[in-house]
Amino acid sequence: MSAQLPDDVALMDGASALPRDNGELAFSAPWEGRALALAVAIVDQLDLPWDAFRQRLIGAVAEAPDRPYYESWTVALESLVVGLGLTTPDELDAATPSVRRPL
Repeated sequence: MSAQLPDDVALMDGASALPRDNGELAFSAPWEGRALALAVAIVDQLDLPWDAFRQRLIGAVAEAPDRPYYESWTVALESLVVGLGLTTPDELDAATPSVRRPL
């Protein structure tokens, strides 16, 4: 990511810590960086505290510790937007061109 992350995002630690390689953010695929940017933008645009997302991320990691990190990130992001009433699980499932498990 070329944009500067807010400190509360960049400095997450523990289960929610962003993967890094030699201090730089590490992504295995382009969608991972987009998921990160989307979560940051949603939290910012809705003027939410970052913890509204971070706590969901911690829960998603704890729920499936062997799941790849950014897959837990998307689970947390989906939980956030559904929890805020911005969409429904059915709308997400209909709009998501993937083979992931339905919500």
